[in-house]
Amino acid sequence: MHIFWTIYLGILGTVAIAFLLKGLRTPSLIVDFIISVITWIGLFGFVTNTAIFTPLIWKFVFVGGLLWDVLFSYIGKHDDGEAAMEDISGRAKSILIGVTLLITLGPLYYGLYQYAF
Repeated sequence: MHIFWTIYLGILGTVAIAFLLKGLRTPSLIVDFIISVITWIGLFGFVTNTAIFTPLIWKFVFVGGLLWDVLFSYIGKHDDGEAAMEDISGRAKSILIGVTLLITLGPLYYGLYQYAF
């Protein structure tokens, strides 16, 4: 099981670096990148069983990061995906965003929850 967590950690780190290299064009993308790095550090602590900061800090990171990711995904304007999802109805679009969030970020927030609580 540990190898799967390590692979997931590596995938998230690679995606973060790719976004950094692509360029952070708006303030919301900069905030998203910063929050992603902070949550990645928490997941790193969970996967490596290393105490980084205190559990109280990770509780705030867990709640704040989860709220940010949900709000940013549903409300934020994204240049990359808007054209691709233009033809999808509102309800189907919301379901697609929710399923994508659950699959891609579900393990991250599960690990952060385990680390914080």
